[in-house]
Amino acid sequence: MSSVALKQSIPFDQFEQLREAREIIRHEADGLVTLSNHLDTRFCEAVDLLRECCGRAIVTGIGKAGIIGQKMTATLSSTGTRAMFLHPAEGVHGDLGCVCADDVVIAFSNSGETEEVCRILPIVRQIGAKIVAITGNSENRLAQAADVVLEIGRLREAGELCLAPSTTTTAMLAMGDALALVVSQAKGFTARDFGVFHPGGSLGRQLTPIREVMRHGSELRIASQDETVRGTLQRLRSSGRRTGAILVANEKGVLCGVFTDSDLARLLEQHRDEQLDAPVSEVMTTNPTTLRDNSSLGDAVTMLTERKISELPIVDSAGRPVGLIDITDVIGLTPN
Repeated sequence: MSSVALKQSIPFDQFEQLREAREIIRHEADGLVTLSNHLDTRFCEAVDLLRECCGRAIVTGIGKAGIIGQKMTATLSSTGTRAMFLHPAEGVHGDLGCVCADDVVIAFSNSGETEEVCRILPIVRQIGAKIVAITGNSENRLAQAADVVLEIGRLREAGELCLAPSTTTTAMLAMGDALALVVSQAKGFTARDFGVFHPGGSLGRQLTPIREVMRHGSELRIASQDETVRGTLQRLRSSGRRTGAILVANEKGVLCGVFTDSDLARLLEQHRDEQLDAPVSEVMTTNPTTLRDNSSLGDAVTMLTERKISELPIVDSAGRPVGLIDITDVIGLTPN
């Protein structure tokens, strides 16, 4: 039997667990507030380096800091900045060959003395790449080798022991996100650009250009404002899936109203059958809600949800109807 005594469990009830968890979260949140308040123009210098970079952002770090670095790499890549992660231990065994003079190396290390990270710094300098250090302070080896130093400050870790990287890694994560997203904004990266890199899943679906999913061509029912309701319904009969709205255009082809199945039902319910032979312009909904054809499917979902409508006409820059989104086309999607 081992001579080391087995630890006895210390009573730790749910109330105490929740209190401790909330304290940890508050502690990390306070660290982020401190970080935000101490940002200075060195952050802008780092933004300029990445915005003007002709090569790639090479992110490096080891341990927990390396995991944060991998997340930043993914964020950079998805927001318009070419990026890759370089494990520093692999770097000194040949992977430094991926670094060129046009690159910017972003190195994560709270202490700034991490041996694996510090070993690659002289070679990076020799290659000619710029270095951005995300570290605790400016008085360590990493900071001294860097072109720009982004300090997260001397933060105390969370929890009873104050040992496990927590507050510091949260601060690194926030700094990496801020840097990646501000660079993206400085480059003029758009939601449509973002959609190009996210074609899969619910997010990709919402970012899909509306032109790719709207009903168009023969699927639309378009009438002139002088046509009668009855004549319009007879002329625009379809053997396939019926679109639940007639798009009404004026003499210039510009959308001026919609007549829906609900409008037809109201005429019949109110015994206004005689208006079936009246011009559709007399019973249509004028100035309907529309969406431009350069929008995304997510925009359509949001508009359908907020306006509580079932049919959304899609128009071009001149206001001419070119498509339609029906509520049944987007069931299962949620607004951004």
